Amino acid sequence: MRPHQLFLYPFSLLYDGITSLRNRMFDSGAKKSVVFEIPTIVIGNLSMGGTGKTPMVEFLVEYFKENHELATLSRGYGRKTAGYIMATADSTADEIGDEPYQIFAKYGDEITVAVGEQRILAIPQIVAEKPATEMIILDDAFQHRYVQGDFNILLTTYQKPFFNDHVVPMGTLRESRQGAKRADVVVVTKSPEGISAEEQKKYIDQIHQYTRKKCPVFFAGLNYGHPYDVRNKMPGEFTKVILLSGIANDQLLKGWVSAHYELLETMSYSDHHHYSIRDIDRIVERFRFHKDKKPVLLTTEKDAVKLKADKFLQNLQEIPIFALPVQVKMEEKEKSALLDLASQAIRNKAYQSED
Repeated sequence: MRPHQLFLYPFSLLYDGITSLRNRMFDSGAKKSVVFEIPTIVIGNLSMGGTGKTPMVEFLVEYFKENHELATLSRGYGRKTAGYIMATADSTADEIGDEPYQIFAKYGDEITVAVGEQRILAIPQIVAEKPATEMIILDDAFQHRYVQGDFNILLTTYQKPFFNDHVVPMGTLRESRQGAKRADVVVVTKSPEGISAEEQKKYIDQIHQYTRKKCPVFFAGLNYGHPYDVRNKMPGEFTKVILLSGIANDQLLKGWVSAHYELLETMSYSDHHHYSIRDIDRIVERFRFHKDKKPVLLTTEKDAVKLKADKFLQNLQEIPIFALPVQVKMEEKEKSALLDLASQAIRNKAYQSED
């Protein structure tokens, strides 16, 4: 244990005690979890963030939207509003949060996108407004135990798995590793290609120290798509980029961009960063510095939706801005197994409702 960790240990012990007590109260029934008739899939993590929840939400949306009236619900982290809001064509990232807005911008009227800190109140509101809704994906709701999900997907990164992490402030865990027992499946995200069977078994064995005995464990990487112009949604060809990102950890992103383009400069901000006019002026200044090399500004889809805000249009009009889409990448066998398990949970819930 490092010296600074020794100092933080008592605070982690206190936080762990509070969250463990809360979990025991839910487990014993002292605190009540509500079970809704409508099937719910929970996506979440034990850590503070950066595990790839949004790509996983979109992965499930892509699969289920074809045959189900689907809704997504999150608290809308980082938004400047409060309470329940259903996304509409007039919504902004400031109103509903950058990640819900990204999902709404991508899927539009194909699904329902809503935000609300109190999911227990938001779910009935979704059903009241959209009575045809057949299932809801709850984003970042693993610790939101007032709603009992029908299928709980726990995400943890390959680079920093929860079994090597500690409760805040010593580490980044929101609750102890034992919280993994609530997971129906665990997905190891941001996994590199070509992981050996031996390495996979090592991860699975360590995960199973904290989960239920036969909890399925899957490995998923990230697949970056072809960048598109955020103004006209058209793909473009370029070689030199200024990379802009406001995500929890941009190491994988920088590595991929460096391997495919000439990376002139990286501008990194904190996760869910609210861009200001001052930030935009800085972006313009750096673009002009590299202008002779004819770069584009390459950013994440989450950041792109914020840069499109009306208040930035005039400042950014001279800059070509491209968004880099990212998707979950899994071996076909593991992908099918995960989706089959989720589908079975939905079917089981439907049978229970009929009874």
